[in-house]
Amino acid sequence: MKTGIHPSYVKEATITCGCGAIIQTGSTRGEMNIDVCANCHPFYTGKKKRIDSTGRVDRFEKISKKSETLRPATRSKREKLAEKSKRKAEKAATPSRSEKK
Repeated sequence: MKTGIHPSYVKEATITCGCGAIIQTGSTRGEMNIDVCANCHPFYTGKKKRIDSTGRVDRFEKISKKSETLRPATRSKREKLAEKSKRKAEKAATPSRSEKK
C-alpha cells in the first residue's frame, strides 16, 4: 500500500442536519452539513409530501376531460371504413358517363 495517498480518518466527525440534529460518527471529513437526515426525512417520519404529484395528477385529469369532450366530434376507424365502403357501393351502382351514351 502506498503511503501518503489515503485521506486521514477522523474518529469524532460531526454531521449537522438542517433540522438541527447532530450526529457523531467517524469519517474522512471533520464536519459536514446535510439538508435531510433520518429524523426529518418524510420516508422515516411517515409524513408524505405530495407537492408536485398532486399538481401533475390534476393537470392530467384536466387534459383527459378536455380530450373526452373532443372525441364525439371525431369518428372511429370502423365508422370511416363503413362510410367509405358505402360510397364505393353507391358509386358502383350508378352508371358511368360512358355507359349512358
